[in-house]
Amino acid sequence: MLGVDRALPYLLVEAFAWTSFAWHSTDSRRQRDGYRDLASRVARAPFSPVRPVGDFDYYERMSHYAEAGRFDIVAGDGIDPEPDSTTWNGAVWLLARHTYWADAAVAPDTSSAEWKRAIAFYQGRAYDQLFRWSWADSPGEYETFRDLIDSSNEANRRSLTALGIVIANHLLSTVDAYIVVRLRRRPVSAGGGMAIVGSLPMPRLTR
Repeated sequence: MLGVDRALPYLLVEAFAWTSFAWHSTDSRRQRDGYRDLASRVARAPFSPVRPVGDFDYYERMSHYAEAGRFDIVAGDGIDPEPDSTTWNGAVWLLARHTYWADAAVAPDTSSAEWKRAIAFYQGRAYDQLFRWSWADSPGEYETFRDLIDSSNEANRRSLTALGIVIANHLLSTVDAYIVVRLRRRPVSAGGGMAIVGSLPMPRLTR
């Protein structure tokens, strides 16, 4: 508004940053939809006809564990957790035992507080049949899934970087505007009125 040529670089940076943000955000969502769909069609399909979309942590855990494992290995009353610690559920149960039992290898009585706390920990973190997965028979698809996870995360990081550039550009341009618009008092008329005017602290870029 003051006719200072330095406005142009700020506008260019602003346009570039928002374009980059939109591009990487869209790419992140596209990759996310891709790995969700692949997991649903391949790793989750054998276990449930209904496969609700999981949260971010669910798919991240899936990328680190090829199998979820069973939630309850014995049908009937009570829960018998997955013992295989190479699966996600088994790893959760192992952590629960180490956290709440005096000896992770020796099970306390099922009526004890130690057992109940460990089971509650397991129930809050393990996945049931609705979210169970296994990539055991699909190593190629599993590798593709993990690549999509990485690509989506990287695109999301780049979108956040672009958003940070937008914020930094706003802050810098605000400081620059404050420097450019220096307030000073000047009589408007002989009657002693006052006015606010802008002055330029440095020459315009094009002279």
